[in-house]
Amino acid sequence: MNTQATVDFHLRSSLFSMMRMYNLLASQNGITQGVGYVLLIIEKSGTPATKVAPLMGMSSSSLSRLLKNMENTDLIYKESNSSDKRVVKVFLTEKGVELRREVKRVVLDFNNNICERISKEDFDVFAKVTTIIKEQVQADLAEFQLNNNLKK
Repeated sequence: MNTQATVDFHLRSSLFSMMRMYNLLASQNGITQGVGYVLLIIEKSGTPATKVAPLMGMSSSSLSRLLKNMENTDLIYKESNSSDKRVVKVFLTEKGVELRREVKRVVLDFNNNICERISKEDFDVFAKVTTIIKEQVQADLAEFQLNNNLKK
């Protein structure tokens, strides 16, 4: 099997290259690429903490540690819903908003550099292919979970 001819190889090598680049750039601001991504996810009106983990592909326990660290470094704060204490929204602090601007600039610059090198048609094909991959992953996960539950 030629591993370089697989979907996995191309996605992983691209993703890890981007992560190395973003971590290097993020470290200049004293953060990690993961923190930067959370800064981009959190909306001005607040984002339910339960919505952040799925968007990042993280477990809730890993996200809890990340959010706690961000809270300790004054990038975010949390507020409980007054009518339902189980619902906690995450908001950016002023420091978080400032850092988000820098993170957004870095991401947009990278995106613009890529878009200068590929045509809109190629980008549309890329978006279509990655959507198909995500749908297949979700279908395979659902089947795995179903089969796993049947065995119990």
